[in-house]
Amino acid sequence: MTTQSATATTVNSDNRGESIRFIPVQSTLYPWLVTVFVVTFLISNINATKGVQIGPLVTDGAFFLFPLAYIIGDVLSECYGFKSTRRAIWIGFAMAILAVTAFYIAIHLPAADFYEGQEAFAATLGLVPQIVLASLCGYLVGQLLNAWVMTLMKKRAGEKQLPLRLVASTIVGEFGDTLLFCAIAATAIGISTALDFINYVIVGFLWKTIIEIVLLPITTKVIKWVKVKEDY
Repeated sequence: MTTQSATATTVNSDNRGESIRFIPVQSTLYPWLVTVFVVTFLISNINATKGVQIGPLVTDGAFFLFPLAYIIGDVLSECYGFKSTRRAIWIGFAMAILAVTAFYIAIHLPAADFYEGQEAFAATLGLVPQIVLASLCGYLVGQLLNAWVMTLMKKRAGEKQLPLRLVASTIVGEFGDTLLFCAIAATAIGISTALDFINYVIVGFLWKTIIEIVLLPITTKVIKWVKVKEDY
């Protein structure tokens, strides 16, 4: 994969003839993918506050977004490697903490007399600390495991066996994410027995994994497209 150097700077002159310098922006898809990756995670944390029931399946409003974050994580890992993906994961982690902190500050700021949405605002964005902790820990561990397995398998098999490493990394990452989230969040959402906990973990893990496997053809096409665009 080729990369463009950012050591040079653009030099122009101002009205007085003095030189001014700008750092050039690299032509790469990486920052775009990181942006989508981070925004998806932030939106997911807000959507997850809504309980959703579709037939017998009880889940939250972020059930369709979390697999997207892992798909983008797969693209980052396959195309840019573990170090670059790890950077994106930490950026997402930091932005999530910033968002939660901003929500709590805004909730506790005194509401204006004309503002009638304080209770709704607090109910929507006043995330339960235990759920926030579970989400952040699950995201961090799951994404790092996903990226690590992807890059480890690629180092051993080269460009071959892409579908296999996509599935394997998904299984490891999603299981770590789901297990850690459920272990931390279980009591906050009313899970009190071992059987309910096991059921919660298995259903969440299977749902997320199956969705990613179903979307595997799309993931592979996106990876191929990114590699072509990046002159891989």
